[in-house]
Amino acid sequence: MSNYLVMKFGGTSVGSSERIGEVAKRVVRQVKKHGDKVVVVVSAMSGETNRLIELARKVAGDGYKAREYHQLVTAGEQVSVALTAMAIEREGLPAQSLLAHQIPIKTNTVFGQNLISEIPVDKLKSLLDRGIVPVVAGFQGVNDSLEYTTLGRGGSDTTAVAVAAALDSCRCVILTDVDGVYTALPSICKKARKLKALTYEEMLELASSGAKVLQTRSVSLASKFKVPTLVCSSFSDAAGTEIVEEYEGMEDAVVSGITCRTDEAKITLRNLPDQPGVAARIFKVLGDAEVVVDMIVQSEGSSGRAAISFTCAQEFSKVAYDAMLKLIQQEMSESSIELDTNIAKLSVVGEGMRTHAGVAYKVFEVLGEEGINVDMITTSEIKISVAIEEKYSELAVRVLHERFIERPES
Repeated sequence: MSNYLVMKFGGTSVGSSERIGEVAKRVVRQVKKHGDKVVVVVSAMSGETNRLIELARKVAGDGYKAREYHQLVTAGEQVSVALTAMAIEREGLPAQSLLAHQIPIKTNTVFGQNLISEIPVDKLKSLLDRGIVPVVAGFQGVNDSLEYTTLGRGGSDTTAVAVAAALDSCRCVILTDVDGVYTALPSICKKARKLKALTYEEMLELASSGAKVLQTRSVSLASKFKVPTLVCSSFSDAAGTEIVEEYEGMEDAVVSGITCRTDEAKITLRNLPDQPGVAARIFKVLGDAEVVVDMIVQSEGSSGRAAISFTCAQEFSKVAYDAMLKLIQQEMSESSIELDTNIAKLSVVGEGMRTHAGVAYKVFEVLGEEGINVDMITTSEIKISVAIEEKYSELAVRVLHERFIERPES
């Protein structure tokens, strides 16, 4: 295994000059104690991206162009990489800050999202071979015209994993303000416990279902390129959570984690023609509108009519609603549409679900005992997700955590 190592520090980790100084000391300690060739990836200082977005709104309302938005919000990382490089130099190691166009981190746009397509590593390896610590701006990329693009909230995680993948799938450490991945949010479940390890698939399911420790795309990249990833705290030396292909005892526990996200919306189309091609037409329109759909339920009504419900992120709900309203007005005039933003997506995740029967029964039993109605259901081999009323979200997490994790044998 190579001695390359990528260390990513989030916004709170570089949130002040004092914190940047601590980051520099940690990087220098890693290089000198272990002999690693370290690439540092940093986010903007905490709150900076929000501040820049608010400035844009004050100046231009919601009418600014995407190009100028990307040009503006990537400025936060330009500040943090330069300051971090300066701090590392002060601690006695040469360092050089690098923006996306200086590597370059190339991106393509797919369904409105900027995805990393290529990271040439010649420059990074040249700096590392000369004992210089590259400090790379997270979150940002460049398109074919060398204009800035952004990778979405949490995009610095994706930058870090992509750099690690390009550097021979070396180790990647995500240092943040939490000390690992927990079985549930500690703010909801007082008895939530930190997990020593998770598989890529478990982490991907947890991240996509609301766990905010890692960006979903970063986990997908880690899985695809088999990047050993560690999530730990930048504020302490506590052991973190390893994200790996497999770990000892990974199927012993039925459930590894329980998450809930309340930023989803449900749209229901009723009185639809119950005939082939209708569903395809609906989801083509949504795809053309660049709306990513999550859960889907279709039910058969009476007199040859049907209903379809689907969920999407709340931030896209207006786009989805407007697209569906236009569709039924033009092509399905007898149909109706409803929008519900008071829903939550609850997910139970674990590798052990592959080999243990009866998990779905127990989930529905626990929810039923609390009077929590299940509106929609989706499953995979290692996940059960249900849509419920948002007001029950925290209660549902607590009772399921107690049933599956605190007293799993009951």
